[in-house]
Amino acid sequence: MAAAQGGDRRAYERVLASSVPLIRTVARRQGVAVDLLDDVVQETLLTVHRVRHTYDPSRSYDAWLAALAGRRAIDTLRSVGRRGHREVHDELAYELHPDADDATAATEREQEARRLRDAIASLPPGQREAVEQLGLKEQSLAEAAAHTGRQTGALKVNLHRAMKALRARFHGEP
Repeated sequence: MAAAQGGDRRAYERVLASSVPLIRTVARRQGVAVDLLDDVVQETLLTVHRVRHTYDPSRSYDAWLAALAGRRAIDTLRSVGRRGHREVHDELAYELHPDADDATAATEREQEARRLRDAIASLPPGQREAVEQLGLKEQSLAEAAAHTGRQTGALKVNLHRAMKALRARFHGEP
């Protein structure tokens, strides 16, 4: 990697190619499913490319890479978890036919969605932006920071404050 940092293109290609097995191993140890390993590898290699200037040649490349791969694996697991909470996995749900109760439930869902949109719109701009980027668009902190130009810490604080305000509004929590 030190040679790659110095501009040696072939060394950079070799280091990226030789990094794949370690990335896959780290991702599997984190519990990433086999069908998502290539996603973790790709995201990790992109991260290596973006932050290659931070590698310190006096330290272990494998440890540095394993830390990056572990973070990307966790990001993938979080993303899958968020999607899993919203997706329907019940085969019977596809067989149900709409009736009067479903129409009432749909109307109630629309009203709740409108209340939530209104509540989000009433948040201060920084909090609203954090909810939109991190919650609604499901961007990672790094992606949201790059998109908004704000520090990840500021996004975390604003998201926390926004969630607290929304909970208070909907559930009367302090």
